[in-house]
Amino acid sequence: QVQLVESGGGLVQAGGSLRLSCAASESIFSILPSGWHRQAPGKPREMVAVITSGGSTNYADSVKGRFTISRDNTKNTVHLQMNSLKPEDTAVYYCNVRGTLGGTYYNYWGQGTQVTVSS
Repeated sequence: QVQLVESGGGLVQAGGSLRLSCAASESIFSILPSGWHRQAPGKPREMVAVITSGGSTNYADSVKGRFTISRDNTKNTVHLQMNSLKPEDTAVYYCNVRGTLGGTYYNYWGQGTQVTVSS
């Protein structure tokens, strides 16, 4: 069972920056794709950014050019640098590790960290 622990959320003014971090308890993290998703009140959870074990990335259109996802496979961590934050970025952000390895499907979520952007 992989445990994911997020940190770095908080309250920031519009235009500010935050850096989210997610630490995984197992080294399998370094093999599987990982990403960040978010859920605002009354809205479905949505993908923000994902990164493969090799470093390929994909972003939601709403965050392209403002957010950067990165990972350190030696430390089993994934980060989300969020710049030029907007009030509409306010949500609970969740770390996710998901993929198939050796015929087994893995899908783990962190507990979430609140990001609030004030106008």
